[in-house]
Amino acid sequence: MKRFWRMIERYYPWLLLLLGVDCFCAIILWISDIRAFQTLIELVVLTSLLLFSAILFVLNKRETTRRELFRDFLSDPTIYNEERLLSAISREEGESIRLLASVLQEHKTESNSMADALQDYEEYVESWAHEAKTPLSLLTMLLDNRSDEISPPLQAKLDYVRSQLQEDVTRMLYYARLKSSTKDYQFEDINLNDCLGEVLEDYAPLLEEKQFVILNKLQSETVYTDRRGLQFMLGQIVSNAIKYSSDSPMLTISMIHSETADVLSVEDNGIGVKKYDLPYIFQKGFTGDSTDSRKKATGMGLYLVKKMADDLNLYLEATSQWGKGFKIVIFFPKLRSNGG
Repeated sequence: MKRFWRMIERYYPWLLLLLGVDCFCAIILWISDIRAFQTLIELVVLTSLLLFSAILFVLNKRETTRRELFRDFLSDPTIYNEERLLSAISREEGESIRLLASVLQEHKTESNSMADALQDYEEYVESWAHEAKTPLSLLTMLLDNRSDEISPPLQAKLDYVRSQLQEDVTRMLYYARLKSSTKDYQFEDINLNDCLGEVLEDYAPLLEEKQFVILNKLQSETVYTDRRGLQFMLGQIVSNAIKYSSDSPMLTISMIHSETADVLSVEDNGIGVKKYDLPYIFQKGFTGDSTDSRKKATGMGLYLVKKMADDLNLYLEATSQWGKGFKIVIFFPKLRSNGG
């Protein structure tokens, strides 16, 4: 209805002219022959209404066609779409469309150039991350096979550096993996203790450096998910606990079961997160309160954990009390079989 009245308003002068012509013809007919006027007035009114409706129909169809052509032109400002639009509008409007086309083409070219440059940069960084795994592997072999030739303090420092570099490289690769259009996830039953043990082993130098106490309350629980994805999530959570640890750090891992989900809890007694920062911890680049321990934070760890959880159809919750610790909970939904 609003569209109808807009049409009336736009073409009001032409419709008023048509009405004026009808009235003039009716007056001439009435003056010339009143009996003919009485006989033909109904036909004149009906004809006017039909003509009025036909004009509105044609104008509406034309306006709809122009709107669709303009929409096609905006979404894809090619020469073909430009010519189609120009053929449906006036010459005055065509000048504005040509100017708009040149601006859109310029912006599209710039956008494509920036997209290509960004893709090249991402491919370079991802390639570098893969290449960096080779010297890290060599460093790991050296530390494992030549431990008797290296002093314990030096070996501890090298282990620490290796773990830090390995974490950064892994984060970069998983960030690229999450952005990929094809995901190579392999869902299977995972033993949580085995999965957690591998993560803690990877972070052992960092945990030992901070003298962490690990309280593992897991039994023989299994969950159905992607192993590498879950290990990445647990690794980032452990990494956060290490970065923001207290003087006597402790990490507690436990699990409870409900009718709808298995709930894994990872809790530390570190500095925690302030209440007003808690709703934003999963946002990209968010580092929260700029305390000394967070000055070097990137705000990517928990963001990637949340992205991975979404990919694996897992739900996350985080709770914290400033100065008393941080707790993150992962919900693994229980699968229901149909017909047994």
